[in-house]
Amino acid sequence: MAKKVLVPLARGFEEIEAISIVDVLRRADIEVLLASVHEYEIVISDRGVKIVTDLLLKDIKVDNFDMIALPGGYDGSMTLAGDELPQKIIKEFHKKDKFIAAICAAPYALHMAGVLKDAQFTCYPGMQSKISTGIYTEDKNVVVSNKIITSKGPATALAFALTLVEVLEDLPKAKKLAEAMLKQCC
Repeated sequence: MAKKVLVPLARGFEEIEAISIVDVLRRADIEVLLASVHEYEIVISDRGVKIVTDLLLKDIKVDNFDMIALPGGYDGSMTLAGDELPQKIIKEFHKKDKFIAAICAAPYALHMAGVLKDAQFTCYPGMQSKISTGIYTEDKNVVVSNKIITSKGPATALAFALTLVEVLEDLPKAKKLAEAMLKQCC
């Protein structure tokens, strides 16, 4: 059965990160659903790109997913960190021992949900000053710590997405996909 990943989008998300996650995971035959945090299906990115989501976040069931992957973008990440619904869902993924991934400023939402307590993580440079839990790792672009996967930002989005393929499927599949995309992997 195909793995399934939830990607919540909030106004101001970072488009390179969101689309890289969706594109790479779908190339790996992993089902990805985009869910709007808001009451409308079209979500506008940090640079004005409009994305039509598959559904509203309020309509998802955590049990139907293997992973949640949060794109960054400062404004979008602050919504994911400060809004009750995405926080509840992140906590539920953690409680059910499912994979949780975040890139750029989005690890702050993981911090606010209390899931970084004993995890190693990385994030967009400077965001670590807002995160008082977990163990910040500066020298890696992607950090896997148990079932928490984090990454630094737009330039690391492909490596991040390939790492998601590796943890959901396996390293050979991630390497094969990276090779087809002309990207050095793993």
